[in-house]
Amino acid sequence: MVYEALLLAGVAFFAGLLFLGATGTNPSGWTRHAFQVYLFLVIGLYFVGSWRRGGQTLPMKTWKLRLVGKNGARITLRQAILRYLCAWPCLLLGGIGILYAAFDRQRQFLHDRLAGTSVVTGEW
Repeated sequence: MVYEALLLAGVAFFAGLLFLGATGTNPSGWTRHAFQVYLFLVIGLYFVGSWRRGGQTLPMKTWKLRLVGKNGARITLRQAILRYLCAWPCLLLGGIGILYAAFDRQRQFLHDRLAGTSVVTGEW
């Protein structure tokens, strides 16, 4: 997660530069909310695109992790979006979605369980 956060910091930084360059202002009022939604969508595009393209983000490749759907199939667009949307509250509510894995019989994160996906390890 730390490696993913470092990569996301770069993605958010450059996305922020584009937004601030386009608006020409420091976000405040409604532009602040627009900026937050914009970053949420940019980060979502990064994750959903990575998961759909090869089942992995760059940090997942490093750790030889891959996201799959049922029976090891490539995840659908719906599953990728649902996983991304479910991951936010699972992480922001004290990491409950991560802690859930300790009690899950298949050791899945809560957002994976909800989206019908799972993280597998190995070479591809």
